[in-house]
Amino acid sequence: MIKTPSNAPSRRAWRTSAKWLAAALACPLAAAWGEDAIQLSGYVGGEHRYFMQDSRGAANYRNNLSLAFEPEFYYPIQDSDSSLRFTAFYRYDDHDNERTHADIRELKWHSVHDTWELTLGVDRVFWGVTETVHLVNIINQQDLVENPDGEDLLGQPMIRLDLVRDFGTFGMFVLPYFRERTFAGRKGRPGMGVMVDTDDPAYESGDEAWHTDFALRWSHYVGNWDIGASYFHGTSREPKFILGSDTALRPFYETIDQIGLDLQGTFDAWLWKLEAIYRNGQGDDFFASVAGLEYTFFDLGESGADIGLVVEYLNDERNELVTTDNDLSLGVRVTLNDINSTDFLAAVVQDTENDSRYFFVEASRRIGDAFKLSLNARGIHDVAEDDLLQGFKGENFLQVELAYHF
Repeated sequence: MIKTPSNAPSRRAWRTSAKWLAAALACPLAAAWGEDAIQLSGYVGGEHRYFMQDSRGAANYRNNLSLAFEPEFYYPIQDSDSSLRFTAFYRYDDHDNERTHADIRELKWHSVHDTWELTLGVDRVFWGVTETVHLVNIINQQDLVENPDGEDLLGQPMIRLDLVRDFGTFGMFVLPYFRERTFAGRKGRPGMGVMVDTDDPAYESGDEAWHTDFALRWSHYVGNWDIGASYFHGTSREPKFILGSDTALRPFYETIDQIGLDLQGTFDAWLWKLEAIYRNGQGDDFFASVAGLEYTFFDLGESGADIGLVVEYLNDERNELVTTDNDLSLGVRVTLNDINSTDFLAAVVQDTENDSRYFFVEASRRIGDAFKLSLNARGIHDVAEDDLLQGFKGENFLQVELAYHF
C-alpha cells in the first residue's frame, strides 16, 4: 500500500534552513573546545557548467554557475579512543532552487578499540569496487543534484558497530531515518525531461521516512582477493515513480531486501572486479551484476605515468526499467604521478542491444599547495527511442571547477 507522508512542509523547511543549522552547530564546537583543539579543513569552490544544447523544458540556458562550501571540523577527545567529526555542505546555484541546498554530511562520535569500533550520528559509507555503477552501495542516499554520477552522498543517521576478527570485519548498521533522493528542479540541468515532485513522496511503509532500516556486512581478504558480502532490509534508496499532480512524477519508496557481493582480485598489473545484488520488494525479484577487469601499464616509457585500461559488463534483469540492462563499458585511466597529482578517467558505456551510449570524462590537477582544478564532462549519444536515457536528451555538459582547500 502506498503511504503519503503528511509532513511535506517540514521537509521543505529542512532544505531551506539546513545551512543555518550547520552554522549553528559549528559555533558551539569552536566555543566549547577552543581553536587549538579543533582541526579545521575543507574547501570552497566555484563551478561552471556549459550545456551543449538548449533545454527542452523551462531551463532555457546554456551556462550555469554555482558555489560550494564544505567545512570539516575534527576533534580528537583527549585521553580517550574517541573523536568527533562534523562535515557540513552548502551549494548555491544560480538557476536551480533544488540544487541550492545544504546538508550535514557527517556529525558523528567515533570510538576505536582493538577489536571493535562504534559510530553514532550522521555518516557516509561507501561499498563497491567497479567504475561504471555501484550496485552494492546502499547505506547512503544519492545527492543527484550535485552530480548525476551518483557518487555524492547525503549524510545518513546511523548506529554502526564494527567487530574486527581474524576471519574478517563484521559491520552492523541501524538506520533510524530515511533520506529522500534529490532531483533537479523545474529550472535545473541536467534534468530528466519531466518534473519530480520531491515535496510529495510516497512510501510503502506506514512509518514513512521513520522506518528503521538494518544492514549487515562482512569484509575480509583471502590471498589476492578482497571480499565483501552484505545484507540490507529497509526503504529502497532507489525510488520508482508514480504520476502526481500537474503531470509531475512522485517518488515511491518501497521496502526491500537486498543481498550484495563485491570482489576485487589483485594480480600484478591486473585487477578483477565484481559487484552483484539480488533484491526483492520492487516488483519481481531480480539479479543485477557488473563484472570487469583493469590492466595497468606502470611507468609507461619510464615517464612515471601509469595508464590503465578498464572493461566492464553490466547486466540487470529489470531490462527496460533501468539504463544499464546489458551494457559494455570501455575506459582508460591515466595517473601522471606528478607533484600536482594529475589524473584522468574517461569511459563510454555502450548498450549491446541498440545504438544507445553514454560517456563521461573526469580529470583533476592540483595548482600549488591549496587549489585544485577539476574537469567533468557527461553526455549521451544515439539514444534509442525506447531507452530511459531519452529523458536526458540534450543535456550533455562540460563542467569546470576551481576549489580552494584549507
